[in-house]
Amino acid sequence: MSRLLVALAALTVSACSGPPPAASFVTPPAAVVLLPAVAQPGRDPHSFARPDEVRVDAVDLDLTVDFAAHVLHGSVTLRLTRTVVDAPLVLDTRDLTIERVEARLADKTDWIATTHALGGSHPILGRALTVDLPPGADHVRVHYRTSPASTGLQWLAPEQTSDRAGEFLYSQSQAIHARSWVPCQDSPGIRATVAARIAAPAPYRAVMAAEELSSEPGPDGHVLRTFKLDQPIPAYLLALAVGRLESVQLGPRTAVWAEPGVLPRARSEFADLEAMLSAAEAAVGPYRWGRYEVLVLPAAFPFGGMENPRVTFVTPTILAGDRSLVSLIAHELAHSWSGNLVTNATWRDFWLNEGFTTYVERRILEAIYGRERAEVEAALGREHLEIELADMVDRPGDQILHLDLSGRDPDDGVSDIAYEKGALFLRRLEEAYGRDAFDPFVRAWFDRHAFTGQTTEAFRAFLTAELKAPLLPGQTAPDIDRWLEAPGLPDDAPRPQAASLTLAADAAREFAAGRKVDLQGFSPLQWIHFLRALPLTAGPRPAAAILAELDAAHHLTATGNAELLSEWLILAARHGHRPADARIREFLTGVGRRKYVLPIYDALLATPEGAALAREIFAVARPGYHAITRGSLDALLGVP
Repeated sequence: MSRLLVALAALTVSACSGPPPAASFVTPPAAVVLLPAVAQPGRDPHSFARPDEVRVDAVDLDLTVDFAAHVLHGSVTLRLTRTVVDAPLVLDTRDLTIERVEARLADKTDWIATTHALGGSHPILGRALTVDLPPGADHVRVHYRTSPASTGLQWLAPEQTSDRAGEFLYSQSQAIHARSWVPCQDSPGIRATVAARIAAPAPYRAVMAAEELSSEPGPDGHVLRTFKLDQPIPAYLLALAVGRLESVQLGPRTAVWAEPGVLPRARSEFADLEAMLSAAEAAVGPYRWGRYEVLVLPAAFPFGGMENPRVTFVTPTILAGDRSLVSLIAHELAHSWSGNLVTNATWRDFWLNEGFTTYVERRILEAIYGRERAEVEAALGREHLEIELADMVDRPGDQILHLDLSGRDPDDGVSDIAYEKGALFLRRLEEAYGRDAFDPFVRAWFDRHAFTGQTTEAFRAFLTAELKAPLLPGQTAPDIDRWLEAPGLPDDAPRPQAASLTLAADAAREFAAGRKVDLQGFSPLQWIHFLRALPLTAGPRPAAAILAELDAAHHLTATGNAELLSEWLILAARHGHRPADARIREFLTGVGRRKYVLPIYDALLATPEGAALAREIFAVARPGYHAITRGSLDALLGVP
């Protein structure tokens, strides 16, 4: 197993939407940390909550942003439904300072102090907060403050932002990191409506995954903004960003947020956002969240995107200038149905979020950019999946869609299995029964289960009951058990084909052999496939000579497309193409997206010169990385 796989596997992190790198995120057997049981059968094993006894139905935040201390402080008010009269309320927390807890009786306005206790520290899940509830109490208010080390928050200095004009804060709550900034029932099967009052120092602007209601001056030079989200969401979709942010409308329901210096590029890049929204509705039914907006975060963001309702958070690395990387936006938009509307009930059912989303993403791309573009993305996705399956050959249990996460961190379930194998399963059903039958089935899945958490077992039952159309001529029925419960890919797994990628692979072999080929008209995605197809280790010419010729002719080291650049820098690092060293240094110190930086560092470690460069760069770049990225790289580079 490569150092990169070990680093990824050893990390306990949240997975953001958008497929992970081709390398596996699944913990290998030697590194698996079995966690103590914290839940009874039928409850989410990754939460202390007991929703069958007391359930949180509404979350009302009142928080002040303190950039100097790197904390949020204030309170959260929780509206409750009590099923077991004398049961306490149990919440998830991690690294929170609980100052006091109050309760309010039904139909009363006065708050009364109540007792509470924090349980012992769990290595992954944090600490249970148990609140004693007086008879008749239906609200609880927790006064608390976060920690500067909260895994769900990143505080950025001005030099870490795009404009370098002010500080920045953003949250990342998936999978179980909401508990590090809000005491909550942090399970995807539990939904609550959201209200918030956020006080942030001027001139910073707070943006939430919710509708903004008002803005007014607050004390001490702060601006108080209020928000609400009437649609109930799981805790992992709670989201807040605070910075020097502006927005611009893109369409009747769409807009983009960014720092002022980034906004013009973002506006151009996401010009198709309204059309994407309409295409998604045509495929899977009405959009139920009011508006759809995109917020471009600083480059330290460790993921591609996060599908927070109403306001998707994204990395600036997708601003390629030619809309070649907007598949990520299509993916996050698709989550408005698969994930946000119908959610995996537990993290074992993660494929219901990501498999459906990847499938719908490509339907959106097909509608906007044509079948060939969608097939290119699907073919590259299957290519990634096959690489990951090969890396998992000794871990068949991690190749299963309905992944068993008993005793493991939920982030262990994040791999291309959930995304690409899940999408291939749905595509296989489409091919077997035809879109005329499969599209109404998908729409019915979303319509009938809207605003609920669903399990794989529930999906299987719905599939059996509802998809009864006759098979298309020449088709056979997919083996559902094989797809859901067996490792690897079934023999009938679809194999997407894209003529433009075949052309790129042929050109790569010809170029490596020293023959003249015309690469001028290649798209960024063709270039990526071309680089992956280059036979650098077994070809007739030395790798260094091939890379030098490519760079001289096509200036790949200077490309502004981050996806293409990362692929190129991996090859340059692995094969010692020294003219790219300065760009490697610039890229690794300026970008925190794990998908890019981890493989480049890993490639540098392949040679003594590269390893020295990697450690030199990391010593400078480490403080600016998100804790999630930093932890991965510490493991990769052997930093204690």
